[in-house]
Amino acid sequence: MHGEYKVPGGKLVVVDLDVEQGVLRDVRVAGDFFLEPDEALLAINRALEGAPADTDARGLAGRVEAALPEGAVMFGFTADAVGVAVRRALAHATDWTDYDWQLIHEGPQPPALHMALDEVLTEEVALGRRPPTLRVWEWASPAVIIGSFQSLRNEVDPEGAERHGVEVVRRISGGGAMFVEPGNTITYSLYVPESLVSGLSFADSYAYLDDWVLGALGDMGIAAWYQPLNDIATDAGKIGGAAQKRVVSGAGAVLHHVTMSYDIDADKMVEVLRIGREKLSDKGTRSAKKRVDPLRRQTGLARAAVIDRMIASFRERYGLADGKVTEEEAAQAQRLAEAKFGSWEWTTRVP
Repeated sequence: MHGEYKVPGGKLVVVDLDVEQGVLRDVRVAGDFFLEPDEALLAINRALEGAPADTDARGLAGRVEAALPEGAVMFGFTADAVGVAVRRALAHATDWTDYDWQLIHEGPQPPALHMALDEVLTEEVALGRRPPTLRVWEWASPAVIIGSFQSLRNEVDPEGAERHGVEVVRRISGGGAMFVEPGNTITYSLYVPESLVSGLSFADSYAYLDDWVLGALGDMGIAAWYQPLNDIATDAGKIGGAAQKRVVSGAGAVLHHVTMSYDIDADKMVEVLRIGREKLSDKGTRSAKKRVDPLRRQTGLARAAVIDRMIASFRERYGLADGKVTEEEAAQAQRLAEAKFGSWEWTTRVP
């Protein structure tokens, strides 16, 4: 069995192993990490040898930590990363480069249709009818997108939304409310097979699926990092947030979508969103306006240029062929937008 885990912001950990009578055998750890002293690698392999195959990642990491020589230095990886790589080997996890990725970047769409496309395309990947896909959104109108479990009345000021012509829609993933305006927001979705995140905890999958965009931002001069559970942050402030939804149809798939602020009308945002003190208390700031630091200011690039560089970075890493929403997918999404995501019943499912 073979497993790989690229540590977000770090190095690659590779594990090859066999399982005999329910325990790990012939364990071989490798990678482009740094480790001192040299014999520490043998200690890691010995620590994993004979471990029960149902040991979770933290339990495997504990065995590694206990076996390391005194003063050992692990640079670019951790004992936890070794544990994750082992679990990915046991789960027969796939890698980004195992797939022929497709790009969808089409014209502006209404907010409810974007919500529907996310559901439809994730299902299509789960059922094997669509390859793993990166979709970059274009917005036809301003919107607030609330999380699947958020209270509408607690998150949105209806008078502010009506005054500014902001449509409110509810997505299928959890997480917090997002305020978007055409030209001021960069949103994308990844539709990936469940096997790509096999062996990863829910929290680890966020960092794993965000790693490529951190690299793309770094190429644009932005030192960004993943901030648990679902933020993309810089020294200047938060620039984006992620959310996920798991689909169990077919072989299973994961929707991972991210909204980043290219520019923002902060005054309008606080008139539309009800952003309470409790929400801000763990963010180290007193003002919602100071929580978000747009990409326009940090890069000096046009929005289209930022998107082009993001797409180019993904293509260079994993390959990416231009594609489109099929006629069948578009028709299904349109029906779903009208029947579900554009309905008052869905939007107010949590009043």
